[in-house]
Amino acid sequence: MQIGFVGLGRMGGNMVHRILRDSGHAVVAWDPAAAAVEQAAGHGASGAGSLADLVARLDAPRHVWMMVPAGNPTEQTFTALLDALEPGDLIVDGGNSRWTESRARGERARAHELEFVDVGTSGGVWGLEVGYCMMVGGAEAAVGRIAPVLDVLAPPDGWARMGPSGAGHYVKMVHNGIEYGLMQAYAEGFELMHASEFDLDLATIAHLWNQGSVVRSWLCELAARAFDEEGNDLAGLRGYVEDSGEGRWTVFDAIDKDVPAPVITLALMARFSSRQDESYAAKVLAALRNQFGGHAVKKAD
Repeated sequence: MQIGFVGLGRMGGNMVHRILRDSGHAVVAWDPAAAAVEQAAGHGASGAGSLADLVARLDAPRHVWMMVPAGNPTEQTFTALLDALEPGDLIVDGGNSRWTESRARGERARAHELEFVDVGTSGGVWGLEVGYCMMVGGAEAAVGRIAPVLDVLAPPDGWARMGPSGAGHYVKMVHNGIEYGLMQAYAEGFELMHASEFDLDLATIAHLWNQGSVVRSWLCELAARAFDEEGNDLAGLRGYVEDSGEGRWTVFDAIDKDVPAPVITLALMARFSSRQDESYAAKVLAALRNQFGGHAVKKAD
């Protein structure tokens, strides 16, 4: 089949590469960065000069996959496609959009007689080689239309339809919330071992834990890789951790539904604290201990 791909960053570029390398599907690719389009063309894609050019190069009924940052970039691209495409065409959002926005985009697409499919995509930069786990939302017929591409992008049994529009991104949101909690647990455990009186080789431990341990996982494999590359102290890294937004959305959804999610919530808070040069709350704590108990405080330079 033929598919248009909008967004050729770390994920989108690799996805185009995988499609072209592992199948006979044709890809028309566009990105605002000309170098990214040239790279996709080097893998066999037909490079477009603009979004309008991409649409013009596709045969009806068209299939256009967006792989752009969530928020305004996705909204702007989606709105432009609503105007450029024709009834019967199909739009896929494979980025990290909020599920409520994807549900609304499904309704807007139907009002234009277009199909809309949201695909929560997990796999990161490793997906090119091992495939992507994809959580799909949309009408069954629409998902069936894009299934030949999903089959190439995913490993065996690596994609499934979750439900109507928005369901794919909802499940991906919760997936990322769980990821926050898992990562925080590993981080705390390795910090404890790093602070112990034993001279522990954390890379060896991470490798060991992947040999039949109940805490073995891909994240543990990545921890071993990080310690191998950066050393026990991770001296070359800053402890500054961003969040993509999906952890926040998971916590908001848990609050809305009165579902207790303390691990995911605290993991999100830990990411916030990682960005502080110095915690104001810690200053208040130190001041209070000094006031009520005369405990010593450390003065700022």
